[in-house]
Amino acid sequence: MEQVKENVFDVMYEPLAGSSLTNLLRLTSQNRFRISPRYIPRYSYALLMSSILSPFRLKERLLEHKHIKRISIDRDPVFIIGHWRSGTTYLHNVLSLDDSFGCCSTFHATLPHVFLQSEKLLKPLLSASIPTKRPMDDVAMGPDLPQEEEYAIANIIPDGYYNGWCFPKNMNQYMNHVIIDTLPVKFQNEWINTYDFFVKKLTYYHNGKQLLLKNPAHTARLATLKEMYPNAKFVHIHRNPYEVFYSMNKFMRIVLPRYCVQRPPTQQKINASILHMYKHMYQAYLQQKKALLKKDIIEISYEQFIKEPVNEIQHIYDHFDILMSKELENKLNKYVDSQKQFTKSSYNMSETLKDEIWKEWSFAFNAFQYVR
Repeated sequence: MEQVKENVFDVMYEPLAGSSLTNLLRLTSQNRFRISPRYIPRYSYALLMSSILSPFRLKERLLEHKHIKRISIDRDPVFIIGHWRSGTTYLHNVLSLDDSFGCCSTFHATLPHVFLQSEKLLKPLLSASIPTKRPMDDVAMGPDLPQEEEYAIANIIPDGYYNGWCFPKNMNQYMNHVIIDTLPVKFQNEWINTYDFFVKKLTYYHNGKQLLLKNPAHTARLATLKEMYPNAKFVHIHRNPYEVFYSMNKFMRIVLPRYCVQRPPTQQKINASILHMYKHMYQAYLQQKKALLKKDIIEISYEQFIKEPVNEIQHIYDHFDILMSKELENKLNKYVDSQKQFTKSSYNMSETLKDEIWKEWSFAFNAFQYVR
């Protein structure tokens, strides 16, 4: 596999630029102000943008905070879960074609503090600063396309998973924050309160629609989310673990150098972090899933979803007793047809690496019925 290549001159892709100034300073302090000299321009850009956005955040807080706190969530969210690179984005894009759902967009996730009051002004600026396609797989990007809300949480409090990609020297600490119920109570409460407020804010934005939220980190948070939203539904998508490892490795090699404000980790450390995250995430998922009623969760495979996406969506709707209209079915077929040019990467890894993956993840191979 290729080694990690630094990308020093890519400044504007930095997700910390949407962080509150308070959160950015908390993160910097938490990491002992260790910013690599070569990434000072990138950090300075984030600091500048966080400062510029401060008046917009204050305006939104003064005008909207009390309204958001009063929001009642009448229909708990539908959560799309599954490890990164397992097809969660494609599944999210397809399911979001149903207009009865509200989604977290790239604009909401990147600028979580200001999207109610400053959308018309700031959305065009965001659109100009992000690429039209994701650098790791050429999937379309845009301010209005669905996005995982983990980015939003990382811009509000320090405990978001992606903050470990910005500060890779402490990557393990932020990975551990994915397993919410193992954190000290203080951290749990801050995360729960922050996340619930953001869900209410999205509900407010979408005029009370049921939310469809995709977040791979939630795969290990079933118990917490079910306690917060008792009627929540979960759609879990899984993929051959070897392909997940290969795709995740490629993903991190490309994206980490665009996010980090510290020197990116070596290839060996990336491999170790992937093995660690997947193992602990799925150990938590398989244990917590036992407490869920069958009617509240459905599992589908990436392989079958890619092969017959509309049939799999129908299967999901049938499981949750949701009626699919003919209009929606036509939209799904049209979108799926537009994606047929997509080609899946083929992977090639040594037998030694495959043995290491099997050793760490054999329980998941067995649970999801993949062969060695």
